[in-house]
Parts: sequence; C-alpha cells; structure tokens
Amino acid sequence: MLRRRGAEFAFVTNSAARTPAQVAQKLAAHGIPDAEAHVITSSMAAAAMVEPGSRVLVVGSDGLRGAMIERGAEIVDAAEAEVVALGITPDFDYAAMTAAMRAIRSGARFIATNDDATFPDADGLLPGNGALVAAVAACAEQAPEIAGKPHTPIAAFVRERLGDDGVMIGDRPETDGLFARSLGYDFALVLSGVIGPDDLPVEPAPRFVADDILTLLHDLL
Repeated sequence: MLRRRGAEFAFVTNSAARTPAQVAQKLAAHGIPDAEAHVITSSMAAAAMVEPGSRVLVVGSDGLRGAMIERGAEIVDAAEAEVVALGITPDFDYAAMTAAMRAIRSGARFIATNDDATFPDADGLLPGNGALVAAVAACAEQAPEIAGKPHTPIAAFVRERLGDDGVMIGDRPETDGLFARSLGYDFALVLSGVIGPDDLPVEPAPRFVADDILTLLHDLL
C-alpha cells in the first residue's frame, strides 16, 4: 500500500542480531518482499557512531559485526580496542564480559546497540541486550552510549533517510513512543503487540491508535 502511494518508509528495529538481509528474509516470510533497502537496525546506527578505520572490539552477533565491517572499522581484540561495541548475542559469557570490561577500563569508548532489558520469544521473554549492558557497565564502571531506539543516534540515522516529518508506528510507548518524540514524528500506537485496549492511556500519548498496522494505514492514507 505504501509502495503504491510512493511513500517513503523504513522498518526500524532495535535487534542487533540480524543483518539487514536477514531482517528482510523475516519480513518476506510475513509477505513483505524486497525490504532490505528499507531496513534500519540498531547495529547500523551504532556503526555510524564509529569513524572508519577505528579499532573495534565487537561483542555481538552477525548484525553488529557486519555493520562495523561495512563502516570500515577494524575488528580487533580487547588489547587493541579503541571502541567496545556491545550487541545481543547468545555467546555472551564471562570471558566476553571480562574482555569488554578490560578494554573500557583501558580507555575504549563504550557503545551499546540498545538497552532493552528483555525481548519476546515464542516461549516467552528472553534477556535483552540491556541485561548484557548492565553487567559490563557495572564492572567497567562506565555507562555506554546507546545507539538504538529511543536514543539520538538512530533518530538521526532515520531522519537522514526519511526526512524531518513522519509517523512512527509501534507497539511499545517506552521505546516507540519516546523514539517518535526523539525523531519529532507523530506516534501511532498499534494494539496488536504488547499494549492492548485495557492498557490505555499510555505515556507518551499517541496521536493515532489503531487495532493493527493495516487499519492504521487505511486511516492515515
């Protein structure tokens, strides 16, 4: 529908695990083909915070590593790192936490893709990158710069792609609503995710509320 109208759009995710191509594969499984060029991830925003040629310790999955390589960063170990980039990974362990801590304590810049404490899975909630960030921040005694929603780096990335006016559609006021505020966009809340009709009102207050994305787009267009 958006394509037929010639509207600009993006799929913006805090997930740092997948590459844009992998996110596009997931969207294709939901009936949305050819979406890779429209995908924006927190890994891409984190990579944009790093100067090409920077030496980066990546504690994360393919999405973060790939974004840093595409940016022109050099992937190094803790002893050489100028930057520690932390994104969600099931391989996070005591050794990874130690490496990140030591690099940060030695002066490396600390960047996290996002600080979401949890994320949903088919079997229920799983610990999110925010849990990993909290562990590293505690032992390194340094708070990270956060790239993803609702923070400034990904907002700047989206505005560069889509412009200064738009609508942020999401189901989480604490991320999507605040992200809309960071963007200067209207917030449209869909009730098909974590928020239902019985949870209203929410803060920040959405300008638009709809049962699902399709209903919302019909109303907006």
